[in-house]
This record gives sequence, structure tokens and C-alpha cells, in this order.
Amino acid sequence: MTRTIVASATKEIIIGFDQPFCVIGERINPTGRKKLAAEMQAGNFETVIKDALEQVAAGATMLDINAGVTSVNPNETEPGLLIQTLEIVQGLVDVPLAIDSSVTAAIEAGLKVAKGRPLVNSVTGEEEKLEAILPLCAKYNVPVVAISNDETGISQDPDVRFAVAKKIVERAADYGIKPYDIVVDPLVMPIGAVGSAGLQVFALVRRLREELKVNTTCGLSNISFGLPHRHGINAGFIPMVIGAGMTSAIMNPCRPAEMEAVRAANVLNGTDENCYNWIKTYRDYKPAEGGAAPAPSPASASTGGGRRGGRAARVGAGAPTE
Repeated sequence: MTRTIVASATKEIIIGFDQPFCVIGERINPTGRKKLAAEMQAGNFETVIKDALEQVAAGATMLDINAGVTSVNPNETEPGLLIQTLEIVQGLVDVPLAIDSSVTAAIEAGLKVAKGRPLVNSVTGEEEKLEAILPLCAKYNVPVVAISNDETGISQDPDVRFAVAKKIVERAADYGIKPYDIVVDPLVMPIGAVGSAGLQVFALVRRLREELKVNTTCGLSNISFGLPHRHGINAGFIPMVIGAGMTSAIMNPCRPAEMEAVRAANVLNGTDENCYNWIKTYRDYKPAEGGAAPAPSPASASTGGGRRGGRAARVGAGAPTE
């Protein structure tokens, strides 16, 4: 059984076929968030702190941490800012973190200060990236998100995207990295532009699971890009992609309908034993006036997950939606 282990200093989480769906909170990412980017550049981390606490309270299993505030000299500016952000967040919450950057120097800087076993987000099939990122993952013994594009860009052909994922898995093996430490992002296309995007990703996830034996993830909101009422599409997509076998997603846990869909899918998929987390979260549920679903209380919000007790935007990166 494929299991990817990630950990903070105090908490271990398992991403796996037999585990609750892993919700990777997307909010600590300045991509497309000018206010947050300006704050972080100025050394103001108030929004970062707020987003970290709110996402964990809402039920995030992990948090994605990105400090790409500018495309100007990112090799100089991003490593230090990423270190600051990681240290602040891991001092506030005990969930595992994903180190999210397209700058190799920033990823290595983050790995030096991250506690536990973080997830690296990400490597692509480009030779330059494979040669830069895979040795770091091997050196620090950490898992990595593998995004299914290469020098040719993002293919519209799902078979090509599968081939890129297979190439990354095979190249990772050369560095001693096992398939269970690779979480493949098959790349979710916007359904408004590619009418078969949903069917493509469902088929790809099944194939990745059955043939490569890897866990999978995605930038969940990519599916609804360009459409009105995006969160309704996202909430419908979640149980379908979980049913296809996806084991994690970079998403906004502060959207009650989307988190409700995750929790319901865990119940129906058999990964919420005895409906424990569903009951814990919703035992005091009362419909809001007008039929809107209120968020569960922070004390009870949970997706389960793991062991109890314990700059430019790119498709697949999990850039946050407002």
C-alpha cells in the first residue's frame, strides 16, 4: 500500500490510498495576492499568521508555504523570505508543511530550517529541474510533488502527461527516491476551456494509482478557472476526483462547502472510520438562515488524516483563490 509520510516537529501525517483525503491549505501564497505580497516584502506577516491559524482551524491537514513575492531577482530575495515565513508558521501550528517554490535555492534554504519531514512542491519533467530538485529530495529524505509537464510545456494529451510523470518516477529512482515519496500532479485543466478536463483527470488519476503506484494531488481550483460560482464547481469536483483515487489537493480549507465535500467523501470512501470525524465536526450542525451552510466550529473542524494524537502562477502550483 502506497503511503507518503510527512511530518512537522510533533505531528506525522500519511498521504495514502487508505487514508483520509489530505487537504493542503493554499492560502499562504502571494501569487495573485498583491496585498499579501506587499506585506511580506515589507516584513509584515500579519496575514500569514491569520491565514495559517484559520486554515488549520478549518481542517487543513497540511499548509503550503510560498514566498514568491516578486519575479525580480528571486534567487536573491526568495530564500530569506521563505525561511522567515516557514519559521513563523511552524512556530504557530503543528501541521506538516509543503515548501512551495520554483527557485531551487529557496527550496534548499527551506529544507534547512523546516522541522520534521516537509513536502517539496515541486519538480517537473524538465531536465534542469530534475537535476536540481531530485538530489535535494534525496539529500534531505523528503517527498516531492511531481508536476506532469516538461520542456515542451503542458500537453493537452493525457497520455503525454502520464509519460512525463512516469519519467519523473524513473529518474527519481536513480537517486534512491521511492515511488511512495512522489506525489504526482497530473495537471487539472480548466473545464471551461477543455470540456473533457474532468474525464481526463479521473482517468489519469486511476492510471497513476494502478500503474505507477503513486499518490496524487492537484491545484484543485484550476478546474473551475474562468467560470462563475467557482466554488460550486470545486465542491462537486472533490468527491468525484477522490472517488477516482486522488489522495490530496492544494485547496482553500476555509470554504465550508468544499470542506464538507471532503469530509463526506471520506465517509463514503471508508476512510473516516465509524464516521468519527463527520460526527465530531457536525454533531451540533444547524442550517444557517437562508439555507447557507455555516462553517463548523474551529474546535471540531477536522478532516482526520494521518495518525491520531500525534511566480508566476503555474498550473499545479496551487495558487490561491480569493
